[in-house]
Amino acid sequence: MANRGFQSRKLSGWLRGASLVALALAIPATASAQSGELVIESWRNDDLAIWEDVIIPAFNEHYPDVEVTFSPSAPAEYNAALNAKLQAGTAGDLITCRPFDASLALFQQGHLASLNDLPGMENFSDVAKSAWVTDDGSDIFCVPMASVIHGFLYNTEIFEELGLEEPTTVAEFHALLDKVKEDGTYTPMAMGTADQWEAATMGFQNIGPNYWGGEEGRLALIAGEDKFTDPNYVAVFQALAEWAPYLGEGYTAQTYPDSQNLFTLGRAAVYPAGSWDISVFNEQALFEMGAFPPPVPEEGDACYISDHTDIAMGMNTATDNPEAAKAFLEWMTTAEFASLYANALPGFFSLSNHEVTLEDPLAAEFQSWRGECESTIRNSYQILSRGEPNLENELWNVSAQVINGTLTPEEAAEQIQTGLDSWYTPAE
Repeated sequence: MANRGFQSRKLSGWLRGASLVALALAIPATASAQSGELVIESWRNDDLAIWEDVIIPAFNEHYPDVEVTFSPSAPAEYNAALNAKLQAGTAGDLITCRPFDASLALFQQGHLASLNDLPGMENFSDVAKSAWVTDDGSDIFCVPMASVIHGFLYNTEIFEELGLEEPTTVAEFHALLDKVKEDGTYTPMAMGTADQWEAATMGFQNIGPNYWGGEEGRLALIAGEDKFTDPNYVAVFQALAEWAPYLGEGYTAQTYPDSQNLFTLGRAAVYPAGSWDISVFNEQALFEMGAFPPPVPEEGDACYISDHTDIAMGMNTATDNPEAAKAFLEWMTTAEFASLYANALPGFFSLSNHEVTLEDPLAAEFQSWRGECESTIRNSYQILSRGEPNLENELWNVSAQVINGTLTPEEAAEQIQTGLDSWYTPAE
């Protein structure tokens, strides 16, 4: 549906007041007894104002005697900086968790506490917890915070000008792009292959779940029951290859920022998106935007979306204030936190089972797909990227080459499976 996403320029009045409003929630009776200081480690240094102005004040409505400091590092430096602090015994009490292996390693090294007994963890599904749980499912070590959802953004002014409608099938999607190309005024779809990761993340992982059957297909890969050389995976690469004529001249040299600029300047009709782009585009695009989920291969097919686990929070086992840390983590399992965080950061969606009403219309549109399609996560993130060649990086490379026409879909599938077979043996 078309939404006026460009109207969401800054935190709304609702958000500015939300930190001072206690929602009707079951907060532990011991809240007033908690005291002490907590430091939060994070790589989201762009979130500092949100934590200081919205999230921490809301927590202090329930725990006024706990002093919380949000202390982020630069994203690229976070892993190394955090590991150094943990080794030196100077890390914060609460650790923002990246998905899967980096955080799993911290748990296995004894730096993150098991949260199996934390009240409120029942508010998260197995899929939501999958990025922060041991391989055997016996320990959950971070509270899931948010996911990002893949789909397509579009310029509603261009759609209205050319008489276009949101597609639901691949055939309709191609017909739409053909019409934009025939008109000649706009680039049909803004995406390049220079950075490679776009081709995999906004391409392969965006449309792929509709071909391999979402979570069932992802788990079948891990179990060794499915392979990348199977027809449904080759079909994903074939679908990607068919994007090339719609990406405009020079797309092979086009970077991610180039693609963002092309779309926000109103020069492209469609943008293969991650929901993290919503906040950026709200600030930069001077036109109304709409969004649609990945079109299904055939009319009547079940739909799936990549609703990818992205960020969570765990407790440093060396904290001097474990009770206050647990209180903060328990509060993070509530509907109040879910609503605050999702509205403060449009495009980062709560992973809890609580119903969250989003203020940003584009973010609300993305979130609504959860009620229409089955959710899954990127199939390269759990277990399958632990060896060399690294599956995630390999998918970047071959997805870009397929779009560029330097690898056939069949060759891409064979290269990926051969690389995986060279080091990965499914558990019996």
